[in-house]
Amino acid sequence: MLSRHLERPLAMSRHAAVWLDHSEAHLYEITPDDYRRSTVKAHGDARQHRKAGSVGDGRAHSDTFFHAVAQGLTDAHEIYVCGPGSAKTEFQKHVEKHDRQVAQRIVKVETVDHPSDGQIAAQARRFFKAFERITPLNGRAG
Repeated sequence: MLSRHLERPLAMSRHAAVWLDHSEAHLYEITPDDYRRSTVKAHGDARQHRKAGSVGDGRAHSDTFFHAVAQGLTDAHEIYVCGPGSAKTEFQKHVEKHDRQVAQRIVKVETVDHPSDGQIAAQARRFFKAFERITPLNGRAG
């Protein structure tokens, strides 16, 4: 079971950022002067350890969660992904396998701890500004 909380409805702009761990993802629409955030929460224990020989490997839960996160990013042209643990790289692998359009738009994956919303937005803006200076327009996702 997933829940999605929207502070304000998102209509993704060109740039998006996502901070995630195994329990929730914060999706950001990044504009030059502001940001808007939505949250996707995973219910249950996504990292539950299973005994050898038990039925299921816990992947169905992560797949459902990662799919919901990817759906929230489908309109973004360029995506900055960050988070404290392995969820960010697991998400990247998930979209490479299941949602190539989102995967092709991921332009940066970075390890960060638990920054504030403002810090994530500022870091994403700095990255996108530098990315636009060095990446030709025809070489970008979109």
